Amino acid sequence: MFNGRILGAAMTRRKGKLGSRSPAGPPGQPGGQAGGRPRPASRSGQQPLWLYGVHAVLAALANPARRPERLLATPEAAQTWGQRLREERHPGHAGLALQTVQRRDIDALLPDGSVHQGLALLTAPLDQPGLEDIFAARPAAELATEPPAEPAPRRRVVVLLDQVTDPHNVGAVLRSAAAFGALAVVALDKGAPEESGTLAKAASGALEVVPYVSVVNLARALDSLKDAGFWCLGLAGEAERSLAASHPGEDVALVLGAEGSGLRRLTRERCDLLVKLPTRAPIESLNVSNAAAVALYELLGRG
Repeated sequence: MFNGRILGAAMTRRKGKLGSRSPAGPPGQPGGQAGGRPRPASRSGQQPLWLYGVHAVLAALANPARRPERLLATPEAAQTWGQRLREERHPGHAGLALQTVQRRDIDALLPDGSVHQGLALLTAPLDQPGLEDIFAARPAAELATEPPAEPAPRRRVVVLLDQVTDPHNVGAVLRSAAAFGALAVVALDKGAPEESGTLAKAASGALEVVPYVSVVNLARALDSLKDAGFWCLGLAGEAERSLAASHPGEDVALVLGAEGSGLRRLTRERCDLLVKLPTRAPIESLNVSNAAAVALYELLGRG
């Protein structure tokens, strides 16, 4: 598995997206500026966004590819997590000060109902690789100077999401991708959720270690994966063969569709094989993020 820390300048940028509220607040509140002027764009030309929650914030601070601007904590969170916030951050972020604010100040910066656990981080969106960078990058095991603590998975898996629009589901898929060692999660440029605090919270830190790649056309992306030697498997409830019985090769593109509509026609036609995850009555199907977790365990977690 690789991420922006290895690819560096080879990356292409994914557009940033703000939550339902602007990170700029009134003067005197976190994110505000004197005179009420809006916050300028980040150095990459993208608007910064607020990440929140313990795991998302700690993982972002540990990522050298991040460009954090402000770190906020309630008094309670500062007392509980202050030491880890200092010790687990990347040395490049050592100069970022921790600002203690009231819970209502953080609430005002985030979408209603956000469970921020008293922590929020203002940062530029990550620069994400293009699909071609996934093929070109060397496996992490080859880059390591010391033997890994655990052997890397022999099989390479890329997850592709066909019109999955819920950031909670995409974040959960990223989390499973990180847990089992998938190379990347690929989604459509239009319709799929962009990087946001909600997605990062659901990913629980996985957004920092698994590339979240944007493509304009999923069918063409599958063609590119095939050209690179990947066997394309589409999950479909009506498929005749189970994933376990498909015996795919070492490089697999795993395609999952939106709940209800499933895979689109062109996406199905690009798949080498449609497979299913057998379930018992009365459950006919799984949530897309649960299906991704089971499928990734089948492909990468066994043995």
